[in-house]
Amino acid sequence: MYPGLPKPPTSEIHQRMKALQAHLLASGIDGALIVQKADLFYFSLTVQNGHLFVPARGNPILMVHKNMERAVSEACIDTVVPLNNPKEIPGILKTAGVSMPRILGLELDVIPANLYLTYQSLFEKAVLTDISPAVRRLRAVKSETEIAMIRRAAQLADQVAESVPRFLREGMTEVELAGQIEAVARKLGHQGIVRMRLWGSELFYGHLMSGPAAAVPSYLSSPTGGLGPSPAVAQGPGFRKIKRHEPVLVDYVFAYNGYLADHTRIFSLGRLPDLLHDRHRLMLALSGEIRQAAKPGVSAGDIWEKAVAFVRRHGVEDHFMGADDRRIRFVGHGVGLELDEYPFLANGQAQRLAAGMTLALEPKLVMPDVGVVGVENTLLVTPDGLEPLTRFEEDVIVI
Repeated sequence: MYPGLPKPPTSEIHQRMKALQAHLLASGIDGALIVQKADLFYFSLTVQNGHLFVPARGNPILMVHKNMERAVSEACIDTVVPLNNPKEIPGILKTAGVSMPRILGLELDVIPANLYLTYQSLFEKAVLTDISPAVRRLRAVKSETEIAMIRRAAQLADQVAESVPRFLREGMTEVELAGQIEAVARKLGHQGIVRMRLWGSELFYGHLMSGPAAAVPSYLSSPTGGLGPSPAVAQGPGFRKIKRHEPVLVDYVFAYNGYLADHTRIFSLGRLPDLLHDRHRLMLALSGEIRQAAKPGVSAGDIWEKAVAFVRRHGVEDHFMGADDRRIRFVGHGVGLELDEYPFLANGQAQRLAAGMTLALEPKLVMPDVGVVGVENTLLVTPDGLEPLTRFEEDVIVI
């Protein structure tokens, strides 16, 4: 159906299922219902509208509302059955010889309240518990197949950045430039959807802003906001015209075959003022220090503390990762099927890096009424440290 796209072997999907079942057994949870799109794809290789029941012991059952035919062709699940209404779930499980769970795991960080209440009524004797943290920890360490897809997404992200000088010119609007760059991404196979887990978060390709507009804060959990095209969006590129000698931030995500690579570069028409150029190089130096320090076993919180110590030492703490009292408190995050995956290189995070994690490292300085400088790369945690997957020129690209 999708010629040329790589697909994890069935054995890998079975291994993911076994890892989840091991957690269920260790936690005394009888079974889990998986419904969120990224989690559903991770454990079954389909996003068709369905409920995946994973028992602590035994074989999983995928119950599909729409589209059954596609789910059967896509999913790496042996038992796929039709589902007309969620009320049928207990009956389907009973027919399959599954005992009603006493403790049922749900993705409580993402499922709607109405769906939670439905499960509460269907499994009225069960205790409903959150399995989202465990699922996210499992997904944080990528397989070789996943790493290959993120590596390919990173290569394509580099190609998108490489295209920017072809289109950037004085007087064009941010939205106009964004449209031309996004067309390049789409031609390269960008899937269009950038999935985020945090409730209320949404992103269309990424952020492209120029000069002071890039430093306008907004609601998204991101160091940059931007005016956007209207208050209904309130982030990303707007109708401001691009000027010479100002930073043009291109912070785009490439989404390939479900997997993401996050990538930021700074462009300018003519040389930036010395202060901005020097501060950009300061962020490159910080990125280099973090790359040296970030190895398996190091806690995510320790990386944040190292970044904070660096910016304090250089007197730019007030502009690091935002410029108001609501600025974000992370310098990087995991990437995979979603943009906001574990681990978060953030204040107080105890999770330790492990080989196979993929990170977006994004040290940035945000200066109100001036602009944003900094860089973002997608990197792979290896036994020896961080391997950069995005490799396009990191210094300011002057046109």
